[in-house]
Amino acid sequence: MPLPVVAVVGRPNVGKSTLFNKLIGQRLSIVEDTPGVTRDRIYSKCEWRGRKFMVVDTGGIEPKEDDKMLTLMRQQAELAIAHADVIVLVTDVRSGVTANDYAVADMLQKSGKPIVLAVNKCDKLGEAPLEMYEFYNLGLGDPFPVSSVHGHGTGDMLDEIIRYFPEEDADDYGDEAIKVAVIGKPNAGKSSLINRIAGEERVIVSDIAGTTRDATDTVIEREEGQFVFIDTAGIRKKSKITERVEHFSVLRAYMAVDRADVCVIMIDALEGFTEQDSKVAGYAHEQGKACIVAINKWDAVEKTDKTMQEFRKKLENDLSFMSYVPFIFISAKTGQRVEKLFDLIRHVHEQNAMRISTGMLNDVLAYATARVQPPSDKGRRLKIYYMTQASTKPPTFVLFVNRADLFHFSYQRYIENQIRTTFGLDGTPVRMIVRERSRNDT
Repeated sequence: MPLPVVAVVGRPNVGKSTLFNKLIGQRLSIVEDTPGVTRDRIYSKCEWRGRKFMVVDTGGIEPKEDDKMLTLMRQQAELAIAHADVIVLVTDVRSGVTANDYAVADMLQKSGKPIVLAVNKCDKLGEAPLEMYEFYNLGLGDPFPVSSVHGHGTGDMLDEIIRYFPEEDADDYGDEAIKVAVIGKPNAGKSSLINRIAGEERVIVSDIAGTTRDATDTVIEREEGQFVFIDTAGIRKKSKITERVEHFSVLRAYMAVDRADVCVIMIDALEGFTEQDSKVAGYAHEQGKACIVAINKWDAVEKTDKTMQEFRKKLENDLSFMSYVPFIFISAKTGQRVEKLFDLIRHVHEQNAMRISTGMLNDVLAYATARVQPPSDKGRRLKIYYMTQASTKPPTFVLFVNRADLFHFSYQRYIENQIRTTFGLDGTPVRMIVRERSRNDT
């Protein structure tokens, strides 16, 4: 199921960004004691009591402000409210309840969403300050005294937030269903592919970039098994995201990748590979997802007998950081090679979930180290004692060595290539974790 979304809203300079940073455990959102610093939504994953969710930081809401920037910030916050599952209204105990707090509270109540009221800057331990009780006047239930600087009270607030989340087993798909996120730039043909596969108009198709606003699921039953296709909004450069609704569409697209078992990265054959395609593919790679690159609109390309070979060679160079990824040239419009996509999806999914015995791994390791000696430095040579697989999705291998600093990246890549040559692991990234056992044996 999609991760729940929590929007942190409130008027400017009440400490929303500081609270956001405290919740996610890193300084991601800009913090400055000046109203209007957070001009856009920033989002990140968070976890509390085993429940994962997305937290969205917003610009401050000024309900009656005519300044253009503050108006845009208000609209951004309204969008966050519209897409959130739970809303956290942050207020400031030092300034008390203001007219703008009342206006924001009224706006939130009209949304019909669950609202958690956080009264910030309650920095002293012990009893909540008496000024906090004034916030009952907002009509949003019990206020939670918190300190975004020190973290006081955030646990109780998070307990209240996760109380509103839907049950984790809300997906109706079987355990065997393969979840496939179709990702890429706007107008690459993602929705057309979903409709071709489904055999009906399940998703709006238009040549206007940004038609798909949200991630939508399409369940397909075939002899190869059950597939859940997640169509996503196109991911484009931040500088290109001019329409406000697209910011949230990008968040949903990244969340779709997180949900997926396999990512089909759509590339427009007419435009070729772009920097933004690299970023889309890079995110899926970083998340350890099985990946396929689908070059769409191949029917519209003027071809010679060398066109596909040349296109493939250029893609291999552009996607050198994903040398494991398979390519398929398709046309969502005509259905060319679309049927072959299902076998490829199942194959890379199985590769992503492959488990290899420790004995077989160490046979490969012994062969690899005998063929190419491990590197040395100043008379000290790297020794790799043994290797084992720690996890799958993606396949993750732990290597125990005498000195981790001698295990250069190039030799890690060599070991990874030997594993791939022996076991395949097509379409999936591989993780290598180096553990230093002892420095006595040098």
